[in-house]
Amino acid sequence: MDDKILEGTTTVGITCKDGVVFASERRASMGNLVAHKVAEKIFKIDDHIVTTIAGSVGDAQSLMKVIEAEVSLYQMRNNDAISVKAAASLTANILRSGPMYVQTLLGGMDGDKPSLYSLDPAGGMIEDTYISTGSGSIVAYGVLEDRFRDDLTTDEGIEIAIRAIRAAAERDTYSGNGYLVAKVDKDGFEMLDSEKINEILDKI
Repeated sequence: MDDKILEGTTTVGITCKDGVVFASERRASMGNLVAHKVAEKIFKIDDHIVTTIAGSVGDAQSLMKVIEAEVSLYQMRNNDAISVKAAASLTANILRSGPMYVQTLLGGMDGDKPSLYSLDPAGGMIEDTYISTGSGSIVAYGVLEDRFRDDLTTDEGIEIAIRAIRAAAERDTYSGNGYLVAKVDKDGFEMLDSEKINEILDKI
């Protein structure tokens, strides 16, 4: 696999005691060219499930559409919401059927239980408490390793996630151009607006 296909993104996911936090920067690059400065890299799949993407834009967009459709079909067939683990397993099966050049984080809440999974292009699936993907992940992991605790609140997790993305954007040439931050808790999905993100950036 050409490693360059997976460059151009840093994403972060953190499990907290009351939810799951996701963050990414917004740059989409083609080699040394900044192709887009407002790329969407966090996707709401359902009220309790969120994904992030790093890698080929075409593969990522296709994968997100398939996951959304499969999750909706599951709910219609079973008259119940799919679990986060089942959604991650389903995504892994999709990736195994035809490898896509994309790294995916998938996480959310089953009742009051947060969980987070990393999925590689060939369908490998690993659960963890915090994960970073993409070209700036090495830098982001330095922040996550230093600051993660098992008893984090989502507010604390959001601050750490933004710190990790900021550090990656300062050192990774393929990351930058702003922030996307979202959380899932017992009340559902929330994407933070730019004003709230800027408040946190000023604070840290």
